[in-house]
Formats: sequence, structure tokens, C-alpha cells
Amino acid sequence: MKAVVLLNMGGPNNLDEVEVFLKNMFNDENIITVKSKLLRKLISFAITTMRKKEAISNYKLLGGKSPLVENTEKLIKKLQNKENEITITYAMRYTPPYSFDVIKQLIQKKATQIILIPLYPQYSTTTTKSSLDDFFQNTEKLGFKGDIKYIEKFYNDTRYNQAVIEQIKKTLNDGNPQEYDLIFSAHSLPVKIIENGDPYKNEIEKNIEILTNILQKEQINFNKIHIAYQSKFGPVEWIGPSLEKKLKEITNKKVILYPISFILDNSETMYELHIEYADIAKSLNFIEYKVCKCINDSDIFIDFLQSKIKNLM
Repeated sequence: MKAVVLLNMGGPNNLDEVEVFLKNMFNDENIITVKSKLLRKLISFAITTMRKKEAISNYKLLGGKSPLVENTEKLIKKLQNKENEITITYAMRYTPPYSFDVIKQLIQKKATQIILIPLYPQYSTTTTKSSLDDFFQNTEKLGFKGDIKYIEKFYNDTRYNQAVIEQIKKTLNDGNPQEYDLIFSAHSLPVKIIENGDPYKNEIEKNIEILTNILQKEQINFNKIHIAYQSKFGPVEWIGPSLEKKLKEITNKKVILYPISFILDNSETMYELHIEYADIAKSLNFIEYKVCKCINDSDIFIDFLQSKIKNLM
């Protein structure tokens, strides 16, 4: 039996899992890069304690859970309908279903080949490496002897970028692009991680360059195109400019945002972009503030996944 496993960070399935999500994330050595496990555990406890109440409040506004799991399951259902001979499932890094349990189930089903697709367009040690390392560590623990193949990045894939352009067009609708500034918003990372060799920032910039060229070829000419970073926290220096700073700098009061580092809508898009930054834009007297949906289960992205699976089989 052959299987495809989509990998992602995860998100709370209910309010009780908010603490679990935070603890697991900040215990990840790829996120908190200190060498001491004990120190990392203490840091995780401190951050979780500090952020738990606010995080629960935010997830309540999203219906008491992260939209990531539901969007993942929709994507898998659509893909499974087109790939009947392959078992397609998913594993999350910080919330159930964990890779250990998914691998255990695949061993019971006598899987002989697993294809891993981390749902991160750009490579980062904090996302792609973390998810792949976790999966391989658990295959070793459980003694999986089959073949495992994977992709590490796909920000430069034509079909992926076509799916992004499609979402931008949908949000623009019949509007005149010259009246809008387009902001590509990415999840920020501590500067230290980038300085240690993480290619994420460079790949974000390359991805935006590719998308800008496609927009120009299709004669979709925005007033200006920007890059900004969201989701930073704590006292350390993070890569910027921050999205809040960018919104304050923009003089044109009509903007469209695309969440460039996300494939599936999650709390960072549905809460931060649709609620938190929307409030900031309102306070800055923006006339129009539009946020694109992530590509989620778009037909173009399904075609992209099918091609990747075929190439790796």
C-alpha cells in the first residue's frame, strides 16, 4: 500500500488543546534554539503561561478551534477523490493527529511507500525541517522499513504560483488593480534564525518576485507591491517590516493582502489578518482592506499535488 502524508504545524482542535499547542511548539528545538532541554522547557512554560489566556480568547472568536484541521480535511477529501489507489492522510507537528500515531496506523495497513508533502511553500528550519525531522524520528522509533520520499519546497513551482494568482484575482474581482496596493504578508521569524542560515526570508522574496512577474505578464498592475511580516512576539529582534508598520507607511488607502507563507487558512490568517490587522487598518482610515483566502483546496493546487505525487511514486 502507498500513502501520502501532508505535514503541517497544527492548531487546537478545541480550547483545551490551546495549551498543548503552545507547549509543544515552544518545546521544539527548531523554534526555541537553545541547546539545553531544561532551559527550553522552562522557556516554553513561561511563554505558554503568558500567551494562553489571550490565545484562548482569540480562538473563541474563530469558533473555539483552529480552522486549519477542517481545511486540511477538505483538501484531503478532494485529493482522495482523484487518487483512489493511494491512502492520503495528514500529520500535525504540535496537535493531533501526531506523526507517531499516523505512522503506526500506516504500518498496520502494511504501507510500503510514504510520500511526505510539508505544506510550507518556502523552506524553513522552523517548519519544513521540524516536520520532517519529527516524522523520520518516529518512523525510526516504530521500525518502518518502507520507502519514504518527500519534497522540501515548492515556492517556485508554476502551478502553485498560478493557484496564488487565482486567489488574488478572486479578491480583486472586477476592481481596478491600479487603485490598490498589494501586500504579501509572511509569518515572521527571529533575525537570529535567518542569520544562522535559514533560507526562508530569501525564498519569500524570490516567491514574491515570481508572482510580481506573473502579474505583470497578465497586465494586472497594482499601484505598488509590498512585503511585510506578521505574527512576531517577545523581545527578540524579528525580520521586518512588520505588517502594522507597513500599513502605517502606505499612503494609498486601498489594499489587498495575500498570506504568502500559508497554504491553508488558519488562525494566523483568519484571526490576525481578518480581525486584528483589519482593526488596525480601520483605525488608519483605510477605505478598503481586503484579505485573500489561502489557496486551500483550489483545483489548481490539487493538480499541483497530483503531479508531485506522480513524480515521487
